[in-house]
Amino acid sequence: MQFISQWKLVARSGAARLELRPAQSCVNDARSAMRHAAQYFVITNMVLGTVFFAGCQTVPQGIQQARIEMAQRIAAEPTTGDYYIGRRYYKPDYKFWGYVRKPGQPWSAAEMVMLNEKEKLAPDRERLEFGSDNNYEYKLYGYFSGDKVYEPASNGIYPEFVLKRYELISTTPPPIFKSQMSGRSNPTDLRYVVEKPE
Repeated sequence: MQFISQWKLVARSGAARLELRPAQSCVNDARSAMRHAAQYFVITNMVLGTVFFAGCQTVPQGIQQARIEMAQRIAAEPTTGDYYIGRRYYKPDYKFWGYVRKPGQPWSAAEMVMLNEKEKLAPDRERLEFGSDNNYEYKLYGYFSGDKVYEPASNGIYPEFVLKRYELISTTPPPIFKSQMSGRSNPTDLRYVVEKPE
């Protein structure tokens, strides 16, 4: 026994007529339509994904290699001892010092700090060459005081790091900021941008 569930208008050679179709035929048509819709959806997503990801930047090979080496160096850092790793991040309009992380932690875990120089002056201030050590990497001896300090230019509140002494690790460390990795680290364009390490 067949069930009739749909009316269909059929036009043949100028004349139109109405005919009944069995229910199974309707189900087959619906399955076929769903199959075509799914295929269209998959193909559309593949094309859009290709277009979207083609616009994404890739990290140049030399920078990628430097990042791999940096990750290996960080993993090899001794995690015992009373020291931190600091990266100077100088911006003429801002008063923060830079980023500080614990040994063995990635730069993405670093904190922007305000430096307390009561016991020891910052390296660039000691030489009276403010900002001359931008992007230098240091081994910092000291501690977080637990205080927070307001920095007006960024309208941010940052932890205070009390500096006791420092050792220069590198004047040309591997890149940790997106602008450095893309090769577009123009100081004029980034003057009022506070980047976070990746």
